[in-house]
Amino acid sequence: MSTDAVLRELIVRQLDHWLPAALHRARRATLALAYAGGDATGAEEALRVVAEFADRLRGRRLTVLVVAGDGTDLATRLGAAEATLPADVAVHLVPGGPDRLPVALKAAGAAGAPLLTVADGADPDPALLAAAASGRPAELLLVTAPGRSLRPALSAAGFPLATEVELVPDGDAPARLLGYATGSDKGLETVKDALWAVDEYAGVRYRDPADPQGRLLDISLDPEPGPLRRELLAELARSGPRTVTELRRFATTSTVYRAADANRALGSLLASGAVTRDPEHGRLGGDVSISAVPHAGSSA
Repeated sequence: MSTDAVLRELIVRQLDHWLPAALHRARRATLALAYAGGDATGAEEALRVVAEFADRLRGRRLTVLVVAGDGTDLATRLGAAEATLPADVAVHLVPGGPDRLPVALKAAGAAGAPLLTVADGADPDPALLAAAASGRPAELLLVTAPGRSLRPALSAAGFPLATEVELVPDGDAPARLLGYATGSDKGLETVKDALWAVDEYAGVRYRDPADPQGRLLDISLDPEPGPLRRELLAELARSGPRTVTELRRFATTSTVYRAADANRALGSLLASGAVTRDPEHGRLGGDVSISAVPHAGSSA
């Protein structure tokens, strides 16, 4: 399975979460899917997910924008998928690449209502990010080439929360950098859960850009905690003692890991003597303070 397949599964899982919430929140919403060549079959799968929510679309208006350059073949395939959708869904195929998103979103009147944007093969262009951030609320999945962090650009565009992970396939295929941006804690948690729940036999592994050692991670419901242990120790070295709640938040917002993974990593660090806790005994609750032990980092 390729990185394209992993991304399609992630989009399907995210739509299962986003669409019912968007339809509950507002009477209109927009789903924007943009592709810079490559595999645009994710758009067909997205329309099949939309069709599953036909009963919830009654009295609502969903606009689906598909920005791609695959021409007649894609138009034919999307037409077949569109035929299964209720009249409350409007599908528009826009020729071009992700750079066409700002114009397409403006023409669709996407601002001010729930907006989920998927930009596959796009650069983190300020105009594109600003257009994706115009939804209320707004969520963005951006897939691009690795080599620089997406967090500064996503934050500058107005997204309060972001995460990023490299998708590294077996063989000679290039790695891809996936960034997700949102204003919703729940949305961030959902994407993190989906990342670790996709097909673990996909022939794709993850690399956390925040991990200075760049260790590859197998996809698993219980991911290997080594990189997170190192990142938690680095955070404690930078900031001094932190509570468990703060470290759980750090794991969620600054690494590829989830809050629950932070608890497992902290348990391991405590057992190894790399960190101490205050109070020393009792449940590892949110208000427990964690401190790094000097010169113990090698035990992580």
